[in-house]
Amino acid sequence: MDIITQTLAAAGTNLLQPAVLFFALGVLAALARSDLALPREAAKTLSLVLMLCIGFKGGVEARAHGLDAGFLKAAGLGLALSAIMPLPAYFLLRRAGLNTVTAAATAAHYGSVSVVTFAAGQSYLTSIDQAPGGYMSAVLALMETPALLTAIAIAVFSDRRGTDRPPIGRLTHEVLLNAASVILVGSFIIGLLTGPAGGAKLAVFSGPVFQGVLCLFLLDLGAKAGRHLANARGMDGRVLAMGLILPLLGSAIGLAVGRLAGLGAGDLAALAVLAGSASYIAAPAAMGLALPKADAGIYLTLSLGVTFPFNLALGIPLYSLIAHWLTA
Repeated sequence: MDIITQTLAAAGTNLLQPAVLFFALGVLAALARSDLALPREAAKTLSLVLMLCIGFKGGVEARAHGLDAGFLKAAGLGLALSAIMPLPAYFLLRRAGLNTVTAAATAAHYGSVSVVTFAAGQSYLTSIDQAPGGYMSAVLALMETPALLTAIAIAVFSDRRGTDRPPIGRLTHEVLLNAASVILVGSFIIGLLTGPAGGAKLAVFSGPVFQGVLCLFLLDLGAKAGRHLANARGMDGRVLAMGLILPLLGSAIGLAVGRLAGLGAGDLAALAVLAGSASYIAAPAAMGLALPKADAGIYLTLSLGVTFPFNLALGIPLYSLIAHWLTA
């Protein structure tokens, strides 16, 4: 059985998970022009609940496991990948025809990470007995910010006028203290401090409740992705292709460096999922402030309308399959 057949078989299993099916329902509803959508504040609340559960559970598991060399390796690789990935992404996006500012802003999305993609990947890996270490939640938090700083630096050096950029203090505050970063890091630390005893008190919240929240959030994301896909018909095919090329490139680099560092199958797959994901929560907020002239329609369509569905349907099973092969 070749890799394509095995990936499709794994994808078939993944597509039958409730969270993925709810995402598909949202996409179909949007394409059918349904008015399905969560209120903005409700969607924001659900995203914060997901981040809190991921961070807290990761902290509890890291306390039980111990922050050992595995964590240090994964954390170092995650930071390096986040800081470096915007560079090849920017080069490819410029070759695809995007202007300097939009290419830099879009590259930020592909260096930063998607919390919900990680949650879906973690759920899938657990279902196939390839669960990553709890400390990968901390790696997720560490990978949110470096890419944003790299992308802003690219834009500054490429366009020295920079007349529309906000004061550095306001920009730093948005990049380092955005809600996603604060809740992920903070809840991880709380989970680390309280350990298994604290985890037992929130077991229902971070277990069954988490799955329900993930399904509802993915239903809303599916509707948003469907609307972006409907608006993508007039977009340049070379630009749309970047929504598939960049996650494959990121995951390939993540798999390569993770294997060289000796990560286990679960951690390696999780690192590949993170490296192949694209942010659509923290990055749009930061880039809207830092690079207001960038075309938000392009980076949201690519990250949410193309990359996220691809990773959910095919990417996560593919990355986990390759990670298993590399560590077998």
